[in-house]
Amino acid sequence: MAWLTLMAGLLTVTVPVQAELAGSGFSPAASVTLLLLLAVHARFVLGGLAGRAGGWWLVGVQAWLTYVPLAVFGAAWTPMCGLLAGALLLVAGRISSATLVALAVCCGPVLLAAPHDGLADRGWALAAPVLGLMEYALVSLAARAQWLASARTDAIRTSVALERRRFSRDLHDLVGHRLTALVLKTQLIDRLVDEENEKAKLEVGETLELLRTLAGDVRAVAHGGRRSSLEVEMSSARALLESVGVRCQIRVACPDLPGDVADALTHALREGVTNVLRHAEARQCDIQLLDRGELVRLSIKNDGVRPVRRTGESGQGLMNLTERMADVGGWLEITAVRSGQFTFSVYVPQINKRVKFTNAYEVSTHR
Repeated sequence: MAWLTLMAGLLTVTVPVQAELAGSGFSPAASVTLLLLLAVHARFVLGGLAGRAGGWWLVGVQAWLTYVPLAVFGAAWTPMCGLLAGALLLVAGRISSATLVALAVCCGPVLLAAPHDGLADRGWALAAPVLGLMEYALVSLAARAQWLASARTDAIRTSVALERRRFSRDLHDLVGHRLTALVLKTQLIDRLVDEENEKAKLEVGETLELLRTLAGDVRAVAHGGRRSSLEVEMSSARALLESVGVRCQIRVACPDLPGDVADALTHALREGVTNVLRHAEARQCDIQLLDRGELVRLSIKNDGVRPVRRTGESGQGLMNLTERMADVGGWLEITAVRSGQFTFSVYVPQINKRVKFTNAYEVSTHR
C-alpha cells in the first residue's frame, strides 16, 4: 500500500518533467539527477512509514538536488519543488513545526522572485505547495492504514491468546477436579468389588453422576458458559470428601455475595478440595466461608499432608486461582505446619451484594 501510494505521487510529477527535459536535450544528465532525487525522496518517505525517526540529512540532500539543478535544467525542473514541499510537510507533521509548514508553502513560490523568468515555470511553482499537500495526505493515509492494520493484528493476537488462556484455565480448574474425583471413585469401587461390598453399587451410581457432571463441565468450558453455584459446590465437596473417608465440617456465615465473588470462590473451593484429595491423606477437613466486613474469607483446613510433594504435581491450579483472585481484587494464603496440618485460604473483597445464599448454616458430619 505504501509503495503504491508513493509511486502514484512520484509518477504524477516525474513523467512531465522527464518528457520536457528530453525535448530540451538534457535527457542523460537529467535522468541520472532525477533518479538520484527520487531515490533520496523515496528513502525518506518509506523510512517515515517504517517508523524510523530522523532523516534530516535526506531532506537537506533533497533540497540541494531540487534547487541546484534549476540553474542547469531551467524551468523544466520546477515540479521537483512539489516533492520537497511534501517532504517538509511530513517532517512538520512529525514534530509539529509551523516553521517547516511555512517553508513547505514557500519552497515553490519563492522561485517567482528569481531574477530570470526562464529559471522557473510559474504554474508549477504555484502548484508546488498543492502537490506537497497531496503527497502528505496520501502518505499520511497510508501510514494510518498501516497502523490500523497492525493494531488490528495485535488485537486479534491478544484476543486469541486470552481465549486460549481462558480455555486452558477453565479446563484445568473444572475438568481436572472432576477427573481427580473419578480416579478416587474408581479406586474405591475396585476395592469394594474385591471385598464384595454392597456399597459398590452406590459408588457406581455416584461415579456415573460424576461422569455426567464432567461432560457438562466440558460443554461449559467449550461454550464459555457459567458453571455450578458456590452453594452447590459446597454440597458436592462435602459428599466427595465423605465418600473417600474424610470427615468434613462446613461452616458458612456469609448470607449475600456478588456474582463475580461467588464465581471466584467456587473455583477456589474446587481447587482446595482437589488439593486435599491429591496431595494429602486426610482424615479431617474443615471448610469455612465467613463474612469479615468488607472481605469474604474461604478457608480449607485439613490434616494428613504428605511430607514430600511428588514430582510433577505442579502448581498450575494455584497459578490459575491467583489470576482469578486478582480479577476480583482478592488474594490467597497457604499455611503448612510440621504436624501435617494445611490451611488454604482466599480473601475476596465484597463491594456489591447481589447473589444470595439461602441461609447461613453450619454443618458437621462424621463417618
